[in-house]
Amino acid sequence: MTELSPVTALPAVLWCDRCGESVAAGPHPACAAARALEPPRWCASCRRRMKVQVVPTGWSAVCVEHGERRG
Repeated sequence: MTELSPVTALPAVLWCDRCGESVAAGPHPACAAARALEPPRWCASCRRRMKVQVVPTGWSAVCVEHGERRG
């Protein structure tokens, strides 16, 4: 009998990662357009402001609760 490893669920997206407002309030077309060129500024799961670093080769954004994202 083999033991199955637990599945880690991804956090739900509740907040816009650019403006920090609720995604349930409706679409964010200006945010979507800006996100094509900019890194996220807010955590989409917990609405915390993230520490963002932009370098010539990309970006990294760190949420203290949910960790790092890169792009």
